[in-house]
Amino acid sequence: MQVCLASTSPARLMLLRQAGIEPLTRAPETDEDAVTAQAAADRGGDLPPDELVLLLARAKAADVALRLAEQEPDFDGIVIGGDSMFALDGQVYGKPYTAEAAAARWRGMRGATGILHSGHSVFRVQPGHERREATAVAEASVTFADDITDEEIAAYVASGEPLHVAGAFTVDSLGGAFITRVDGDPSTVVGMSLSTIRRLARELGVSWTDLWS
Repeated sequence: MQVCLASTSPARLMLLRQAGIEPLTRAPETDEDAVTAQAAADRGGDLPPDELVLLLARAKAADVALRLAEQEPDFDGIVIGGDSMFALDGQVYGKPYTAEAAAARWRGMRGATGILHSGHSVFRVQPGHERREATAVAEASVTFADDITDEEIAAYVASGEPLHVAGAFTVDSLGGAFITRVDGDPSTVVGMSLSTIRRLARELGVSWTDLWS
């Protein structure tokens, strides 16, 4: 049983490898800004974070599943897509991209608790069969230490780690020392919920252990 990760995220790839799965990786050709803008226009306002992460996860997984079926017709397995966003005090945060934005985020997160929303889409791709999909959103609350100093924030931001991750933090690397509590599946905070992926695969008739390399 083959596995394709519709992402180039090192964290998601690491999670699957640690779980005994060596996936193919394909970068989705999805314009996330366009998808988000169209959804907001259709709705007449911004989508809540749980709906938005699921929408983007589905778009990315569907794009890769379609191209995989066309380019590799013998592929028999699942395609996994995901997307994550962090919500704090009613504000939704993606990747900060700049040092200034990351530092401001961390000053606001100090001593606070937010929710990491992670959307999951799994497609069953099989020669001669219609593609089938199962989806879910997982959530985990994250509490940050209240004694993080400005100097620590500056050093963490200077490392570059928080610039390109949802919420501007990691739990499994340099940022982990500044997090005091995680409620929920810890892998959700890393990039995707392994327990959720297992459940979705099972809904599609795929046993998790069949995915082990």
